[in-house]
Amino acid sequence: MAGNESDIIVGLDIGTTKICAIVGRKNEYGKVEILGTGKTESFGVMRGVVANIEKTVASIQEAISEAESRSGVTISEVHIGIAGQHIKSLQHRGMITRKSNEDEISQGDIESIINDMYKLAVPPGEEIIDVIPQEFIVDNEQGIKEPVGMSGIRLEANCHIITGLISAAKNIEKCVSKAELRPVDLVLEALASSEAVLTSEEKEAGVVLMDIGGGTTDIAIFQDGIIRHTAVIPFGGNIITEDIKEGCSIIRSQAELLKMKFGSALARQMKENEIVSIPGLRGREPKEISVKNLANIIQARMEEIIESVYIEIKNSGYEKKLIAGIVITGGGAQLKHITQLVEYVTGMDARIGYPNEHLGPGNEEIKSPMFATGIGLVIKGIEDQQRRRMRQDKGNAGKARKGNWFGHFFKTVKEKLEEDAEDRPV
Repeated sequence: MAGNESDIIVGLDIGTTKICAIVGRKNEYGKVEILGTGKTESFGVMRGVVANIEKTVASIQEAISEAESRSGVTISEVHIGIAGQHIKSLQHRGMITRKSNEDEISQGDIESIINDMYKLAVPPGEEIIDVIPQEFIVDNEQGIKEPVGMSGIRLEANCHIITGLISAAKNIEKCVSKAELRPVDLVLEALASSEAVLTSEEKEAGVVLMDIGGGTTDIAIFQDGIIRHTAVIPFGGNIITEDIKEGCSIIRSQAELLKMKFGSALARQMKENEIVSIPGLRGREPKEISVKNLANIIQARMEEIIESVYIEIKNSGYEKKLIAGIVITGGGAQLKHITQLVEYVTGMDARIGYPNEHLGPGNEEIKSPMFATGIGLVIKGIEDQQRRRMRQDKGNAGKARKGNWFGHFFKTVKEKLEEDAEDRPV
């Protein structure tokens, strides 16, 4: 295998309906090259939260084993996504006072503010999962996005803080550890998906990411290139399947197939006389189901999910500033006429988000909205790896300069002493 194995990143999407492992790295053209994938059904997760440790571990091991055989890479570390109704977000401003106005603001100063944010008091049973700096203030100068290299005494940062239940995060980490893997990072799934399907122009203009998974619908709102709001709605594709199962009096597997093959989010787009025949259970007659009635069931539930998303958009305070509208991704984005329904309910422009932009050629089978989170975890892992290396290189360069200065100093002193010895009378 070409390339350095330390450059390889593995994203592990632990979802309600599927567990997916994606192995990737950055190629020479700056695109993400997918080396292999592994996908299996998820039996131990409900609405984004681990409900059965052993079943989840077994599913993770199966997905990882498949990814290893397809990629030829031995996997030991993974970047994990987290979701669930317990996820909350808040805004907070941090501040440090620097010793000198002469020294440049460094990455270490920014990390100092971020580390202080992790010490904030949160409700019992919760912990801070991630701290994302939004913008900086240097000596009361606001709206600064990159303060590194500037001069200033007082450095402040407006931060977007994501919190979640300690037990939920610990259970995910426990499952990963039991599968003999090391968790490198825990990332909110909506943020991972946004890395894969949103453009920088959309984030600048103002956009809503709507990631419809099996158990949850994740929301992330960006404006002026900054993450402004995140939320998780405890409904996804699985509840639509349950509605079809109850409404049509069929088993769950048949309901899922009906949804995927004949389902639509807009009933008015379906013909009145179109009928689907479902095989009956042993000894029973086949069941005939109207495609129009099927679409009515799906539309009713999808409208409820979209209205919940719209409430979150209004609560964020950015409803009138989202020029780029809504980008729909996740497995639920594959439902026919979903963009039309979203536009009808919200009055905002909508499109389907495919994780194509950052991917290299090939890998057509994973250029689907359902893989957005896994690919986003790989992209985010690559970016974090590059940032760590840049900081390391800067640190080494600083040490080298310091070493050269000391070497020059001692050499100069030595030469001076030798000159004095030559001039000294015997």
